[in-house]
Amino acid sequence: MSEDILAELLAARERREPCALATVAATRGSVPREAGAKVLIFADGRIVGTIGGGKFEALVVTDAQAAMGTKAPLLKTYPLHEDSADSFGAICGGEVTVLIEPQIVKEALFIVGAGHCGQALCRLARECGWHVAVIDDRADLLAGCVAHERIGTPAPEFIASRAWQRDDALVLVSQNFEVDREALAAALAHPGAGYVGMIGSTRKVRRVFDDLQARGFDATALAQIFAPIGLDLGTDSPTEIAVSIVAEMLRVLRGKSGGHLRADAFAK
Repeated sequence: MSEDILAELLAARERREPCALATVAATRGSVPREAGAKVLIFADGRIVGTIGGGKFEALVVTDAQAAMGTKAPLLKTYPLHEDSADSFGAICGGEVTVLIEPQIVKEALFIVGAGHCGQALCRLARECGWHVAVIDDRADLLAGCVAHERIGTPAPEFIASRAWQRDDALVLVSQNFEVDREALAAALAHPGAGYVGMIGSTRKVRRVFDDLQARGFDATALAQIFAPIGLDLGTDSPTEIAVSIVAEMLRVLRGKSGGHLRADAFAK
């Protein structure tokens, strides 16, 4: 793999930009590029590198864009001759088999609050391989977070600026109910994240929800928020709270029941 393609691939994974790596896996007859040639393809059709150009490469780009949607690899042979029913008019005389590999990245966690719970969440989520961003206007606390991104922008402003995805999780653990309330208001106004949760006692949650309902936010939308946050594990310390939150996020984002595997193993 060329240094340019490798650098672009690593950068795209770091920023969680959808892309796919297409590699010429095998060839037969006269073809534009030999086995091993690669091209990096982005969702908007941009490419880095080439596997031959022309209509053939355009078809690979289209197939790669579809593979990004399904998140499944594809091995496909493209005839470059007139003898095949699948020919697209190429007259090189050969065939090219291409392996298309959509780059699957782990979920992303956005944490509002860089206090003890936020830092514990950051450490645990990174250990799980997630992309982690922490939002807080306190630079000293942000410096203590082992996040991929440390964001000093006010939480409502950041939340409003992002195009949220189904594999994004937004967690509000700022230790200030007003900060959490305004962040939650922004999240409700800009939906799309697969998980939104807020820390706090039942009393705090009720007050925040009442305030937002009084401002016109829909009760049905509020009912989708995971608050108080986390699974009921009898947690107390920041690390234990982080475990309960990460477990709940995994269950929700991956569509699992969260039940005991032991029960499933002996169900039959």
